[in-house]
Amino acid sequence: MKSTTQRGIPSLRGQDHIGITVPDLQAAIDFFVDVVGCELATTFGPFRDDTGSFMADTLNVHPRAVVEQIALLRCGMGSNIELFQYSAPDQRQAVPSNSDIGGHHLAFYVDDIDAAVAYLKARGVTVLAGPLPVTEGPAAGQVINYFLAPWGLQLELISYPRGMAYEAASPTVLWTPKAPDQ
Repeated sequence: MKSTTQRGIPSLRGQDHIGITVPDLQAAIDFFVDVVGCELATTFGPFRDDTGSFMADTLNVHPRAVVEQIALLRCGMGSNIELFQYSAPDQRQAVPSNSDIGGHHLAFYVDDIDAAVAYLKARGVTVLAGPLPVTEGPAAGQVINYFLAPWGLQLELISYPRGMAYEAASPTVLWTPKAPDQ
């Protein structure tokens, strides 16, 4: 008998935004706008509940946590970035590494990774080793380079102008109008 259980979230259309908590909202806005090239769409807040459990029930944070302010940034054709500045009695200050559970990074697609890396270095941004071309496996065709926001958030530049190996048989190739074999 065939299962009628639906897979996936009904009516899902895509990823809308990534939310990141930052130590200094204005400094983070300045970095993402002035260095990365995003656009500030809006800011709003604060949000708090001084007596109830709204913050814990809604956001799974300490009941006395306060979202001081939120900023929403548009970054080219990708999803938005939502920046939060929180204060909370149990707030941890350490930035997670990619290898930590819950570790993360944001990746930005660029057409010319060498020019992008040179630009970041000229702006005094900490740029890690690379650009690193991937020549084998399902990610063959990409070139990556990690860099850090001033507060330690891990970010990545990525480029694959001829598509990725796993896209070779796909009619949809991300970020380029070219077919992977062109």
